[in-house]
Amino acid sequence: MLIDGEWVSATDNCWFDSYEPGTGEVWARVAAATEVDVDRAVRAADRAMHSGPWSKMTASERGEALGRLGELVGRHATVLAEAETRDTGKLIRETAGSVAYVPAFYRYYGGLADKIQGHTLPSDKPGIEIFTYREPIGVVAAIVPWNSPQMLLAVKLAPALAAGNAVVIKPSEHGSVPILELGKLVEQAGIPPGVVNIVTGHGHPVGHELTKHPLVRRVAFTGGPETARTIVRNSAENFASLSLELGGKSPQIVFPDADLDSAVNGIIGGIFGASGQSCVAGSRLYAQREIYDDLIERLVDRTKSIRLGSPLDPDSEMGPLATTEQLQRFDSFVSATPAEGGRVLVGGQRPTKPSEGWFVEPTILETHAEGIRAQSDEIFGPVLAVTTFDNEAEAIKKANASQYGLAAGVWTSAADRAHRLIRSLSAGIVWVNTYRATSPVAPFGGLRDSGGGRESGADAVYDYTSVKTAWINSSNQAVSDPFKVQ
Repeated sequence: MLIDGEWVSATDNCWFDSYEPGTGEVWARVAAATEVDVDRAVRAADRAMHSGPWSKMTASERGEALGRLGELVGRHATVLAEAETRDTGKLIRETAGSVAYVPAFYRYYGGLADKIQGHTLPSDKPGIEIFTYREPIGVVAAIVPWNSPQMLLAVKLAPALAAGNAVVIKPSEHGSVPILELGKLVEQAGIPPGVVNIVTGHGHPVGHELTKHPLVRRVAFTGGPETARTIVRNSAENFASLSLELGGKSPQIVFPDADLDSAVNGIIGGIFGASGQSCVAGSRLYAQREIYDDLIERLVDRTKSIRLGSPLDPDSEMGPLATTEQLQRFDSFVSATPAEGGRVLVGGQRPTKPSEGWFVEPTILETHAEGIRAQSDEIFGPVLAVTTFDNEAEAIKKANASQYGLAAGVWTSAADRAHRLIRSLSAGIVWVNTYRATSPVAPFGGLRDSGGGRESGADAVYDYTSVKTAWINSSNQAVSDPFKVQ
């Protein structure tokens, strides 16, 4: 682990095994932090913020350090991508593209570091000037999942450091190695010891102790709703502010005027990219009745041709699931669908090849009946639930009938319809004639069980600051005795 600028093992010297999903074999051993280790990391971050060199660096100097970190990530992208692929099972073609884009986030927030501004306020009191500062909020706990660890860390770490905070990172136990590899670059970027700390281990005790630690002022979390509820309860201990980027059951809606070839590609990428293990996976498909049969036939044919293979093989089109728990979840949902009134159109099995690793077939389920869990619940795997709609109003109603509200996709050539649906769909992100596009300039986040708060975008940096208001009496008039009547 990385604590206060030093690489250390856990205080009790405990470790856990990390499995390579492509083979099912142990490939790394990672330190399992204790409560003592968490406390050490948080206190190191607090010292670095308030008395270390970081606290004396100008905003421009912090921004330059972030820019250097981005350059280092770019230079080491091959190593970082391979670590992410081996630890999480995500295809090397996907991790290589994702990691290559990560430097853009460090550059973007590095450029914003010296543009965090307060305001001069119009005073209603003669001779009194009022203005605000934006100050670092304090120690930030960044809790990162396994499905895209480098990217999902960057959207937390970059704005936190740009604002002048120090950070304690808790990676997923299923994706720790790529974050530890990134930690090796921090000192090279000129970021002082203690500003970035990495504690590895399981939710208990590491995540639990970190999110309720009295010195933690903000928790930035990406993960599942149940863990988020625990974090919300823990925040009652320290009143930390929260950003929660949670799950989704994102709808894709296809109208007859859509470019169906483009829609098929977007739908396939939206659900089978990353083996469906993405919070924005387009896992619910609604197709207008008159094009339903044609669209589904195209999707089934394309799904049958998807090449499963080793995530390290650049020719593979879909890799394994990341954990054995995900395998069991896939089996549970798919096997229950026929009894609930649906049917398997393609996939639904574990393939004979590859013979090792945690692979499943890309799957499409027809879910016209009410109450099919695969239509309503997040599976976090390569499973697409499909059904019909008859008109625009019905499409909106069906799409919004979910406890989630992260993303949605709309496929249409009608500009007026596109704008109506953008306003009508209950989601934090709406893509029209594209899917899964991201950018450091664009806010990302959802509603309801998909969490709250936004990551990325210029405004996100302000979430890592607190406002201080200053009052100055600039007149020549002294303050009068409050107990004497004038």
